[in-house]
Amino acid sequence: MTHISLDGHTLTASEVMLIARKKATVSVSSDALERVHSARSVVERILANDETVYGINTGFGALVHQRISADDLTQLQVNLIRSHATAIGELMSSESVRAMMAVRINSLAKGNSGVHPHVLEHLVQFLNFDIVPAIPRIGSLGASGDLAPLSHMALSLIGEGEVLDENGTTEPTVNRLTEHGMIPLELRAKDGLSLINGTSQMCSFLTLAEQRLSHLLIYADMILCTSIEARQASVQPADERVHNARPHHGQLAVSKRIRALLAHSPILASHADCDQVQDAYSFRCAPQVHGAVYERFSSLQHTLDIELNSATDNPLVFPDRSNPGPHEVVSQGNFHGEVLALTADSMSAAIFELGSISERRIDQMLDPARSGLPAFLATDSGLESGLMIVQYVAGASLAELHGHAAPRTIFSTSTSAGQEDHVSMGATACWNLLQATERLSEVLACELVVACEALELNSNQPSPYVVALKKRVRTIVAPLEGDRSTSADLIAVAKELLDSKWLARIEAELGRIER
Repeated sequence: MTHISLDGHTLTASEVMLIARKKATVSVSSDALERVHSARSVVERILANDETVYGINTGFGALVHQRISADDLTQLQVNLIRSHATAIGELMSSESVRAMMAVRINSLAKGNSGVHPHVLEHLVQFLNFDIVPAIPRIGSLGASGDLAPLSHMALSLIGEGEVLDENGTTEPTVNRLTEHGMIPLELRAKDGLSLINGTSQMCSFLTLAEQRLSHLLIYADMILCTSIEARQASVQPADERVHNARPHHGQLAVSKRIRALLAHSPILASHADCDQVQDAYSFRCAPQVHGAVYERFSSLQHTLDIELNSATDNPLVFPDRSNPGPHEVVSQGNFHGEVLALTADSMSAAIFELGSISERRIDQMLDPARSGLPAFLATDSGLESGLMIVQYVAGASLAELHGHAAPRTIFSTSTSAGQEDHVSMGATACWNLLQATERLSEVLACELVVACEALELNSNQPSPYVVALKKRVRTIVAPLEGDRSTSADLIAVAKELLDSKWLARIEAELGRIER
């Protein structure tokens, strides 16, 4: 099993996924612990000097002006966790909770939160012992951090609430703590606030979406190429000269990928001198559309890389040993998830476009007037409907994807008696994107099944990469020999497209597809 040392600076989305999928153990690096101790010493000095500082010895939100006595500081943190653990809805998956905990550890390890080191030690033990808090998904507004969901995580740290068992059902947290010889975490000043005041749920959902999209967008280009072969469309629109004349980096990358995927294609070679001048936009403009989506994805990855290694709670501590004082603690707004919300919304809109152009290619392949193929690819058109309704299914999934494309960020609500008067809805936007990836996989699965069936009607072999993808499809989807239900076929292919196994095997056989 891989071991990942969390240091607040170098965590990647791939490492988060290894932790989420129980393929890595974790620890906090020694240099990170030094920073944690340094920031904690500032909090201890404030307490020793009886200074008044928000988040350390005051109330929270609109209760910021309420000074809390030293004797009540531990109870203040416990009360904060209990009162904020109000999330509702379905439980987050084990994978998403483990990702959330990993992100929270790394943020605290940056050394600007002022938490006691025991907080990090407890979170590390939870991950390594696979103790997964039961967390209802709904409750974050994407500002003041993901308060409600993270409070359920913190509730388990203090020995309350519930955790997930091996079957995905729940049991009291205390049972698992006893099993591993652990005692509940004792919260000290600021510990509770730092645990719940951050963007970790947003990051969890965005990381899971990024992981899916990292191979789903490559599959989309491979499926496009499968459709180009099936439709005997032209590869000329991917000509390098065309895209150097308009050098958007996504367009350049996708056109290069198309050229590589379709190299050595007997089908396209046989079609080189035909009299068809121009293909429909869904084929001819695919580099421009797929490329624009790929650019949005590159932007998402850049934003996520920064956020995974950011301090996102409030207030933040900046130790200044040579000149200690009030300036070492700063109240600010790094918990606000606007950058994540806008990133997720933009990506959701982008992948709708990818689904939309995919559905148009399905129509091109099923319409005999434009394809030159049997109507709906049926063996006996008229008596049989062939794959006619596969396009309907793609259209239905696309309609839901259209709903996901509506931005979540444009809604805000004022909370905490007007103190928190603008929120991002970042958790909602990131969850929405994660769900949108499932709908995209369904539309692409419909296109792939149709394209593979159309290829059965061509005596020439397609390019090696298309042959390899079609071979994988044929392990779960048999060619048509008459009308049959294709529901299970489409579901199975969509599930594969959300995973990377097919892609990994194809690349092992034929070489890595350039990203």
